[in-house]
Amino acid sequence: MKPKVLLENKQLEVTLTRLCHQLIEVHNDFSNSVIIGLQPRGIYLAHRLQKILQDILKTKHIHCGDLDTTFYRDDFRKKELIPNRTSIDFIIEDKNVILIDDVLFTGRTIRAGLDAMLAFGRPKDVELLVLVDRRFKRHLPIQAKYSGLTIDSIDTQNVKVEWKETDGKDRVTLIDK
Repeated sequence: MKPKVLLENKQLEVTLTRLCHQLIEVHNDFSNSVIIGLQPRGIYLAHRLQKILQDILKTKHIHCGDLDTTFYRDDFRKKELIPNRTSIDFIIEDKNVILIDDVLFTGRTIRAGLDAMLAFGRPKDVELLVLVDRRFKRHLPIQAKYSGLTIDSIDTQNVKVEWKETDGKDRVTLIDK
């Protein structure tokens, strides 16, 4: 079956801009807030949002980091997981953290991200932003405060997020396995 395109190019750009405006409503100038993207695919969304926020707010002082959750995952010994790079060169102690991932499905990656993040300090608050929220298959009680798109899908479907940076195009598709 042919993949169903959920977002591409202009739609994705509008969605990301909307998410940034929602973040600005809550976090104002980001002087007490930081962005952390979860490896491997959440970092592309995090860096894209950082750039849009900097353009809107006309500042270069929005902290954005990359967080690897490999060794915090509950399935880390069962799968062939390749560790990624963590890059957080700022303090998260008493900051508002916006944790970012591309797709929220079972919630297990987010749980691992929360555990991994605590190695860098104790934040004042943590919010979750995802590009796609697949809402009917949670294994854990985790919910996104900000989501670009909420979909209802079944177990035999996958959400594929493609980024210009790695895949040559911006597109989100729903694929039958």
